[in-house]
Amino acid sequence: MEAAELNQEWYQQENQINSEEEMLHRSPAEEYAFYEAVSSGDIDAVRRNCELRRFADPDGMGILSRNPVTNMKYHFVVATALITRYCITAGMEMEQAFRLSDFYILKLDRLTTVDEVLDLHDKMSLDYTGKMRLLQRQNMSKPITECIEYIYVHIKEQISVKTLAAHTGLSGSYLSRLFKEEMGISISDFIREKKVEKAQHLLRYCDFSLIEIANYLSFSSQSHFIQTFHNLVGMTPKKYRDLYFSSSWQLRLPQTQQTKQDPASPL
Repeated sequence: MEAAELNQEWYQQENQINSEEEMLHRSPAEEYAFYEAVSSGDIDAVRRNCELRRFADPDGMGILSRNPVTNMKYHFVVATALITRYCITAGMEMEQAFRLSDFYILKLDRLTTVDEVLDLHDKMSLDYTGKMRLLQRQNMSKPITECIEYIYVHIKEQISVKTLAAHTGLSGSYLSRLFKEEMGISISDFIREKKVEKAQHLLRYCDFSLIEIANYLSFSSQSHFIQTFHNLVGMTPKKYRDLYFSSSWQLRLPQTQQTKQDPASPL
């Protein structure tokens, strides 16, 4: 379609008044406030917004498609793009922010109902918020800070809720609830994310085999490591290494030393 035809169609639409479809878009101030809440790690504000289903409120929502599911998907992509950029501006590492965006938009592609899109929107928003809150640890309660520090220090070990509960002196159920409230993600999911992030560093800067990395990070098996990595990153560890391996950091040890060397040492 030529530009002139598009302009003519636009002017015709603007001059037509359809009471069923005529609506004013909501003020962007509310959306900006939500994105600010996400990028500042304000879990309570983001959770309230999600509980009120403001994202799905038809009052003031533009029509991007006549198909309700497609319309909601388009709005999801717009929201994710803006949240990503707000979080980058607020300090999130750019590559992490865009990988997270890609992950959720790929998830979106498979959804077939409005409710599924709304649920994914809430998970996406809370996930970004939790990660931004992690960047601002001074706002976290002492038990959660202790948990996160323990996870970072003991990342190569098997870490359970029971272990963290004993470390903080809290019951497992209470600690799990508190962690989810403050971080927007479960303890087990957070541990998996941190292990996979560590695995990404090892894959990029070391030449250790997949089984060595899986064993080092205490995955139950190499296949479990591969599946967990693929679920979070969207590709296999081998594919990730093929794409991002930095040969300038390549480390090859004599065969007799490989089983003794700590894979984390080159980092």
